[in-house]
Amino acid sequence: MIDQSQYWVHDLSPFLIRFPENPLGLDGIRYYGLAYLLGFLGAWLLLKLYDAKGKFAMDADARATLMTAVILGVLVGGRLGYMLLYDLEAFLRNPALLFRVDQGGMASHGGFVGVILALVWFARRYKYGFLQLGDIMVTVGPLGLMLGRIANFINGELWGRVSLVNWAVIFPESPKNYNPALGTYGPEPRHPSQLYEAALEGGLMLLYVQWRFWRTRPPLGQLSGEFLLGYGIVRIIGELFREPDAALLFGLSRGQFYSIFMIVAGALLIGAVQLRQRKQSTGT
Repeated sequence: MIDQSQYWVHDLSPFLIRFPENPLGLDGIRYYGLAYLLGFLGAWLLLKLYDAKGKFAMDADARATLMTAVILGVLVGGRLGYMLLYDLEAFLRNPALLFRVDQGGMASHGGFVGVILALVWFARRYKYGFLQLGDIMVTVGPLGLMLGRIANFINGELWGRVSLVNWAVIFPESPKNYNPALGTYGPEPRHPSQLYEAALEGGLMLLYVQWRFWRTRPPLGQLSGEFLLGYGIVRIIGELFREPDAALLFGLSRGQFYSIFMIVAGALLIGAVQLRQRKQSTGT
């Protein structure tokens, strides 16, 4: 029988700063909110760096407008996407839940759709090419994804599947079951899948898109397609270790199922870019 005491019991506070008494009803500053703030700040700084290095020209006013649109796209799209894709029944019973962001619940796939709509609006208003903007934004997005997944781990949410690997973590809020290998009833050791996803969706994708952006010259739209394809693949891999947080679809977790559409979209975009390149090279 395995000794349960060998596993770390998650005891991290979701609050960076806790307010003991607050007339506004705010409990404090949460790491999840800080992750969003740092992600948006990092994106803004990268866009400023691109402009300074001559990689992507954009003045300060346009940059501020772009970031405002992207922030709204992430927040509105992420929240609405979560309610529609993961908690539709509760949303239909009480649509006001859409505004209960304090209860958590953001969907990255919904956030992507929100960002796409924000880029469409910005491209039309400021006369930028949509694919040009897309190629730039995919180089800054993984930073926010990585920070968000780390915040998920600190919050003790979106835990992984049951596992007895040495680095498994016991999340007190996870379902309680009897584990014969441990001889105990209660929360079971689980994969810290939030950190796996932070490394894959955030770290790995960030290194790849930054390398492609600075060291190579991909044709217009290529980087956007590669990001969609790559994110879809690593998301599916990460979901293998994550406890599904909603009913399965065709035997796949919701995250895996929705990621298939990103893979298809990325592959189609890459194919269209390569076809355009061949036509240009042959003069047809």
